[in-house]
Amino acid sequence: MSYQDLIPLIFTEIIGDFGFKKFANEGGIQNFAIGSVGYIGVIYYLIRCLQGSTILIVNVAWDGISALIESIAAMIFLGERFTDPLQYLGVVFIISGLFFLKLPIINKNKFIFPKL
Repeated sequence: MSYQDLIPLIFTEIIGDFGFKKFANEGGIQNFAIGSVGYIGVIYYLIRCLQGSTILIVNVAWDGISALIESIAAMIFLGERFTDPLQYLGVVFIISGLFFLKLPIINKNKFIFPKL
């Protein structure tokens, strides 16, 4: 799995989250349907990402990248903001964590790069 494999997973999750948020606040079968279709897409793309990979890597990468992209989308499209400036530091830690996932792993005295 590469980070590029996660893009459709993350965007279907955003569609599901935005649809369900709108349903939670405004109701409406259309909003519920959008949220549901988004999460059906999440299931499909999660299965694809897990093929040939591990739950550990898929879940950590998905959570980190999703948090970044969905936070940016919420700020741009929904006008949401964090309430505490230290919460932005949390975003920096997410970026740092994703960087560390891509570092080489030492295996029997030689560097190998993990397939993410």
